[in-house]
Amino acid sequence: MAYEVRTPITQAMTEGALNRKELKELMKRTNKPALTRIVIWIALLSFTSYLIWLSMGTWFLIPAMFMHGIIIVHHFSLQHECCHYTAFKTRKLNDIIGHLCGFSIMLPHQHFRYEHCDHHTYTNLNGKDPELIQLPISLYKYIWYISSVSYWKNKFSEIFRHFFGQLSDDEKIFIPKQEQTTIFREARIMVSLYLLIFITCTLTNFWAPLWFWIIPLFMGEPVMRAIRLTEHVGRPNIDDLKENTRSSLVSYPMRFLCWNMNYHAEHHYASSVPFHALPKLHKKLKGYIYIEERGYLGAHIDIISQLIGRKPRSDQRVN
Repeated sequence: MAYEVRTPITQAMTEGALNRKELKELMKRTNKPALTRIVIWIALLSFTSYLIWLSMGTWFLIPAMFMHGIIIVHHFSLQHECCHYTAFKTRKLNDIIGHLCGFSIMLPHQHFRYEHCDHHTYTNLNGKDPELIQLPISLYKYIWYISSVSYWKNKFSEIFRHFFGQLSDDEKIFIPKQEQTTIFREARIMVSLYLLIFITCTLTNFWAPLWFWIIPLFMGEPVMRAIRLTEHVGRPNIDDLKENTRSSLVSYPMRFLCWNMNYHAEHHYASSVPFHALPKLHKKLKGYIYIEERGYLGAHIDIISQLIGRKPRSDQRVN
């Protein structure tokens, strides 16, 4: 059965959640919110880096690197915003920051943009959504996913596949043929830079990138995996924005870290609305979307309840 896909903005307007004037106001681009946040972001990274430096040679090094890593993996949130060209006013600035964020978390930006485009077109649809995370079949699989081992295995194989000029069958669907060389060039540049950094560290015996970047990145990724699970996992695999995406109400520090992407259903309704306007959109869409008022923890309780059979599994409602 073929899926009939409606655009999120069209669906929102059809159902009366928004009118064109309100949407146009919410869609306004500006540099100030993102630049202000980046200044604070750099201050936070400097603080956690200082904690790592102070903790060298002690057991406090582990929690210090973990805290640092949580901030680093949330570069994904800014990269995601740049992917939609909504973080900054100009396309060029979005591209520059997006590529920098992608490099810092080993997520090629151009490849992510093409993949993410299909994610919004076929949100949570089996066989269509390239970013679909299946509801795990067991608690073991749930824990295994959060560990991020499978995530890194997939990312390393993906970037090296591109390095050697190859695409998977799934990638050939969402990456235009004329852009394949761009994807390969992106991977080759990234791998070359990573190798250059490694060789420089080896020759100079200067291992700061390992302590202040690589190890914290791997330590923090399970946090990002746990957050990504809350967005669609445990929601029905159907073409209905009221049902297939979950928004979670979280604290302000977490909203800051995730660039308001906890308002995920709102983002899918109108992906051209910048992160700083999502709280306003959240108020507009009240009653039109699925909201987990217990936050990320509540979302995981819902997912686990489905895994252990206390609630019907959402993936049994496949359209």
